[in-house]
Amino acid sequence: MTAEVLRIGEVARRTGLSVHALRLYERAGLLAGEVRRDESGRRVYTPWDVEWLGNCVKFGASGMPLATISRLAELVREGSGNEAERLEMLREHQRHVIAQLAQLHDCLDLINGKVAAYERHLAADGTGEPWQQQPGPGTAHTAG
Repeated sequence: MTAEVLRIGEVARRTGLSVHALRLYERAGLLAGEVRRDESGRRVYTPWDVEWLGNCVKFGASGMPLATISRLAELVREGSGNEAERLEMLREHQRHVIAQLAQLHDCLDLINGKVAAYERHLAADGTGEPWQQQPGPGTAHTAG
């Protein structure tokens, strides 16, 4: 039984990457496996390649630099024995993502407060200033 073989167009469809981006990923060393070719010289991929490319897309979306993804792919290509280095790279990026999430939560808190202020303003028929909280003990005025 032979492994499933996928052509570049199918891989593009499954990953959401363009054919051009897939070729770019290959040239940048982002693939964890060797790119194989069929008898006609066309690129062929495996489901594992698709899974790895999906990881790369998520790594990139989370802010991991291409150089880091490339280094991680290189370590995977080298095989076992370098798992500690891979783990440290992932832990470092994990810390980065956690910090990003904290910053985004802070931004979301601000936005939620602004949405609530404008909803209150509109519910009160647009009277008063929308960016000012209703007077009360301990309330402060906040800019729009």
